[in-house]
Amino acid sequence: MSETASGKKHSLVLDHRAKLLLSGVEDVSGFNEEAVSVKTTAGTLIIKGERLHIDKLSLETGEVSVDGKINSMQYIGSDSQRSKLSRLFR
Repeated sequence: MSETASGKKHSLVLDHRAKLLLSGVEDVSGFNEEAVSVKTTAGTLIIKGERLHIDKLSLETGEVSVDGKINSMQYIGSDSQRSKLSRLFR
């Protein structure tokens, strides 16, 4: 678990590429069966895969659980990258 500049902790646990548990979540920007965009205290995380499903979402506790086949995860930082990725969810 890492502590960010905001002081909130962010962690990521991937179990057999089938279940992803996240803490330190601030918002879910968009999602479909192939991609999920999650704003965390450590930056925006893009999760790509197949048959993705948000199993649990609690912004009060900052926790998200994603099920499905997870193929890749990437943190992005710039606003220009975020605007390009937002087209995936339209």
